[in-house]
Amino acid sequence: MCGIVGAISNQNVVPHLIEGLSRLEYRGYDSSGIAILRNGIERVRSVGRVAEIDAMAKDQKLEGFLGIGHTRWATHGGVTELNAHPHVSNNEIAVVHNGIIENYEEERERLITLGYTFESQTDTEVIAHLIHYYVNKKNKTLLESTQMLIDELRGAFAIAVISLKNPDEMICARLGCPLIIGLGEHQNFIASDISALLAITKKVIYLEDGDVVEVKK
Repeated sequence: MCGIVGAISNQNVVPHLIEGLSRLEYRGYDSSGIAILRNGIERVRSVGRVAEIDAMAKDQKLEGFLGIGHTRWATHGGVTELNAHPHVSNNEIAVVHNGIIENYEEERERLITLGYTFESQTDTEVIAHLIHYYVNKKNKTLLESTQMLIDELRGAFAIAVISLKNPDEMICARLGCPLIIGLGEHQNFIASDISALLAITKKVIYLEDGDVVEVKK
């Protein structure tokens, strides 16, 4: 079990991500991380509690208007920084994921034959590379690519995706694992549990199974 959060706003989202992950730490505390869209995709990841990445983000003065975060209970892959989310593909796509991809090994082998390399042992990195492949090789939008991903993968999962090419949106999908959108004024949020949202908004939408949505400001 893992916890995921995301935020898009006219203000710095890093404090919201850290606060949300702190509230989700009961869902996993092996490792945690956040990815922020700024000049590129900037990540801080660490083995251990959310307080570790909070300190790292402050040290690096990490700020941005779009970001995702994750707190992990290890399933595929050991407890290492390389296995900590968010995972990226070609410094263009970043993904956080809660759940299990049942056919990730065959998808991983296919992606290797297509020229992709893997730095982690996780099933989540398959998601990042597949979306990158659909966007760049199949000329699909980020939304279309995520829908294709949902149709292709087997398992139960919830994901949030950001892209360097799409600085004004976050794509989220739910298949078998909960995902909630929190609505704000010129800012919106996502989380895998309502507890991560209640401090910032009481207006929420529970995604239905199979939903793939664009989240904008």
